[in-house]
Amino acid sequence: MPVSSLESQVKASSPQHICCQIVFTAEKTRETHRRRQSAWHVSPPGYARTFVAIKPDGVQRQLVGEIIRRFERKGFRLLGLKLLQASEELLKEHYVALRDRPFYGRLVKYMSSGPVVAMVWQGLDVVRMARMMIGETNPAESLPGTIRGDFCIDVGRNVIHGSDSVESARQEISLWFRPEELTCWEDAAEHWIYE
Repeated sequence: MPVSSLESQVKASSPQHICCQIVFTAEKTRETHRRRQSAWHVSPPGYARTFVAIKPDGVQRQLVGEIIRRFERKGFRLLGLKLLQASEELLKEHYVALRDRPFYGRLVKYMSSGPVVAMVWQGLDVVRMARMMIGETNPAESLPGTIRGDFCIDVGRNVIHGSDSVESARQEISLWFRPEELTCWEDAAEHWIYE
């Protein structure tokens, strides 16, 4: 619309009319944003989400950037990330399936001993692929090129956690993140990664 035409409309309109137009436009924008956000709470068809946490030893050893780099270079999309001191309550709920194991108490104590980086990643077959990238729980059994194979020696200090199934990923994501903490965005390079 030409500037002169816009100016004549503004001059002809009352201040109340202009205010109503602005409010209406803002409401339409918010509604469009809400629809997009609610659509993104579910992964696009064929995509999945996984939960990954860099444990206190990984944070203390300054491996955060290297680990994020590996996931980004693989082609996965980061939807959520936070650095936090996890409470014992959160960790007990996270590791509830291990509560009868002899190492459970030590694990919870260790995981609450320092900051943790919690992340949500999205991509095709991301749960299985992330587990392959992470390596075996016991670093001695992890291949070189995996995160644990490259950076770990001891099973009690194995740097990283990754969901072991789509269902556990859903549970862990909802435990560590609220829906509004996940940011869904379009990756400009995605068409170079997936067919």
